[in-house]
Amino acid sequence: MTRIMDGNKVSQDIRGEIKEKTAQLKGKGIIPGLAVVLVGDDPASQIYVKRKENACHEVGFYSREYKIPAETHEKDLLNLIGVLNADQKIHGILVQLPLPSHINSSLIIEAIDPQKDVDGFHPVNVGRLLTGQPCQMACTPKGIMVLLERYGISLAGKEAVIVGRSNIVGKPLFLMLLAQNATVTVCHTKTKDLAEVTCRADILIAAAGKAEIVRGDMVREGAVVIDVGINRLDNGKLAGDVSFAEVSPHCAFITPVPGGVGPMTIAMLLHNTLKAAEAGLEA
Repeated sequence: MTRIMDGNKVSQDIRGEIKEKTAQLKGKGIIPGLAVVLVGDDPASQIYVKRKENACHEVGFYSREYKIPAETHEKDLLNLIGVLNADQKIHGILVQLPLPSHINSSLIIEAIDPQKDVDGFHPVNVGRLLTGQPCQMACTPKGIMVLLERYGISLAGKEAVIVGRSNIVGKPLFLMLLAQNATVTVCHTKTKDLAEVTCRADILIAAAGKAEIVRGDMVREGAVVIDVGINRLDNGKLAGDVSFAEVSPHCAFITPVPGGVGPMTIAMLLHNTLKAAEAGLEA
């Protein structure tokens, strides 16, 4: 029987744990602080930022939001990051992506203090992940790893297939799975016979950003299927990268969309911010 992996429930459990640890930190004079920077008025980004703000309040974090115009000059954004890097009340800095086209996203990410890089995108953190050192990890792949762990799914010796090679999900997830002794294959738009590869997977992660690219005949019986995608269909409904109706009968475990990976991403953002605050206490 297929088990639905409830990201909402696991996320709430983690938030409860973070709330307890935050209360303990407050007793030592530290309040975890997160600064979120939103450039422009993209509706989807505004929704994401509001969810992150609500999550901070729920667990007792100090949060600060910067909404700045889309035409803001790159140097002004860099100056703001410099101020936040030096602000002792702020332990985590998140610049909501995507940024307007006139701003170099890589330059902005590299300007963030790696310890405050709660998105896990800074080259220092990516390099540390690659070499197996402690680091801030990208929130979505980290959330996937925690979800697998909480459902008791062992990775050692398993064949994992990732569909998608983005810097945000596919590439860091490859390294995280490898570190847990999985055998990992990454697929992309140039992969030949995609179904032949995905059918080998004990654990299949769909992160291609294309609605229902994974169909029922592309999944082996008893596989674990993680759907990272969230796509808006022509009829206005949301759909993942996996055809849930076709794939779910074949799975041991599967994540829904919404309510699967998404809530875990925000939970990991909170976890990374807490971790940065704890590191400041130890310094």
